[in-house]
Amino acid sequence: MFSLTVRLLIAGSIVLAAFLGVTGYTLDHVFRDKTEQALQERLQAQALGLIAAVEVSADGTLHMPIALPETRYNNVGSGLYAQITSNDGQQHWHSPSMQELGAELISGVPPGDRRFRHGYIDGHELYAFAIGVTFDLSEEMSEGYTFTAAEDMTNYNAQVADFRNTLWGWLGGVALVLLTVQGFILHWSLAPLRKAAEDLAAIEAGTQRQLAGRYPHEMRGLTDNLNALLASQREHLERYRHTLGDLAHSLKTPLAVLRGELENAPASPFSASANEQVQRMTDIVDYQLQRAATSGRLPLAAPVAADALVRKVANSLDKVYADKQVDCRINISGAAHFSGDEGDLLELLGNLMDNAYKWCGQRVDITAHSNSEGTGNHPGLYLCIEDDGPGIAADKAHAVLQRGVRDDASHPGHGIGLAIVQDIVRAYGGKLTIATSALGGAKLSVSLPGA
Repeated sequence: MFSLTVRLLIAGSIVLAAFLGVTGYTLDHVFRDKTEQALQERLQAQALGLIAAVEVSADGTLHMPIALPETRYNNVGSGLYAQITSNDGQQHWHSPSMQELGAELISGVPPGDRRFRHGYIDGHELYAFAIGVTFDLSEEMSEGYTFTAAEDMTNYNAQVADFRNTLWGWLGGVALVLLTVQGFILHWSLAPLRKAAEDLAAIEAGTQRQLAGRYPHEMRGLTDNLNALLASQREHLERYRHTLGDLAHSLKTPLAVLRGELENAPASPFSASANEQVQRMTDIVDYQLQRAATSGRLPLAAPVAADALVRKVANSLDKVYADKQVDCRINISGAAHFSGDEGDLLELLGNLMDNAYKWCGQRVDITAHSNSEGTGNHPGLYLCIEDDGPGIAADKAHAVLQRGVRDDASHPGHGIGLAIVQDIVRAYGGKLTIATSALGGAKLSVSLPGA
């Protein structure tokens, strides 16, 4: 898809080319017509000059004076020719310049008629004018004559060619100037759009929070509404998270009190069942709150560097599982970024890495790099966490992604960690894969598309 600048340049260039082409063709046609008209008028004047100069004797013989009306008639190869013929086909006179021509020009024109002819004679392109004349000396001696003046088209063609070269040269120069001016006008006119694109890129990069440029009146409604939408989105997300936090506090505190009362109460047949239901309610609250807190993909969100968050979570887990002396090997490309909310990535890493630390024998490998699944300005993220623990059996891979299901009930936990990871991955349109690691344990791979 062409950019707006390219589209406008192409459209403007086509219109300009069409206009200059029509203008050039019209001027060329007008010039040729006017030049041909001038040639016709010149030849008529030459023919009428011949009629005026001719002398008719008493016996009807025509005599041309030695001093002809046009000196070029006396020069061979001058390009100007004259001829007088009677209408019975006899040639009475021709100019000395016609020695290079071996054929007649025009003959047999009735008295009073005028004819123009354009053609070739002995390889010469000529334009000729003939007029029919009669001299009424007496009724018996009256005879019709054709006076013809012709001119070689070389000068005419040279004038037309010279005019065309000059015309199209100037039109080409004007076209270049107009295209250059048009380019500057488009560059200046589209500057607000480029500024808006730069502001949006800055918002995606996290360097500013809204469109801060000064925009023309036609764009102000769009930019103001977009700023209002961004502010409303941030406010709504913040209010939503605060509400979830308040709800978590409101629910967990009564559940903790209830659990404490059950532990301190005398043993009864219903104690185990009550404790189980309280624990189930706690797990449900934890899972639903974590699921609701997942932001999902946000428009114009700044990409989050994966390396810093992975190392932050790893440092925390090294302290929690200090007794295991876990050998955590991190291999993350500097280009690995997450196009989404930082809290979602932190939650995803926390659950996956905590499972790896919990189940590993002594080693955990973490790999991350960018992938080609991005369709916008940012690439996607591929994350792989492996351990050397017992692994997850293929027939249980689907089950452990369900809420409340644990691979080994002897280990502490609520069985909601991988379910939360699955929900986060789905919210971003990604994919979670469980396989066997080369280390012997579990290999959990997450592929997330870019923005």
